[in-house]
Amino acid sequence: MTKKERYEGVIAWFREHRPLAETELHYRDPFQLLVAVILSAQCTDKRVNLLTPALLAAYPTPEKMAAATTDEILEYIKSCSYPNSKAGYLKGMSEMLVRDFGGRVPDNIRDLQKLPGVGRKTANVIAAVIFNQPAMAVDTHVFRVARRIGLTHNARTPLETERQLVEHIPEELIPLAHHWLILHGRYICVARKPKCETCGLKAYCKYYQTNLKKEKKK
Repeated sequence: MTKKERYEGVIAWFREHRPLAETELHYRDPFQLLVAVILSAQCTDKRVNLLTPALLAAYPTPEKMAAATTDEILEYIKSCSYPNSKAGYLKGMSEMLVRDFGGRVPDNIRDLQKLPGVGRKTANVIAAVIFNQPAMAVDTHVFRVARRIGLTHNARTPLETERQLVEHIPEELIPLAHHWLILHGRYICVARKPKCETCGLKAYCKYYQTNLKKEKKK
């Protein structure tokens, strides 16, 4: 199977079986999603969704969060991973939004990455989800699923993975494909024991075809 055929098959399957896919983080506006994505680093979306209602009720805008102390923010996110660092990021991010961007979340990856706590992955999430830009955020799920299926080859970093995926996925589908791969990795192509027998991508998956299918024939 050529790479072109693999991509075409995977995309066709997702378009038929997962026509709608979106972030599982709860948010109402760009600022709320930015807060949630910063908190989601090495933390589950489920945990983040438990934390954000009270946090954002107290600090619903960049102006109000910027005016809070780091310790005040920390009280709302203690059960999150790395709460001390993230409290500092949230305050610093809010201060920069107010000071440099008029209290608005930037619509481009370059400016987004200037914000404290915002790396390329987070910037790509905001660009794709809020602004529907062809940005591919690569987290552990996307990295793993793309490698297993065979969508990437010898990609050793998230950036290499991102570049290979963007090269082969139609531009208009990239924001959607980001969610396809994340959700597939979260619920089907899980890290330790992928649920290959119930996966609809078996016919296109390099991992299944080269490993599990051969084992079944023995």
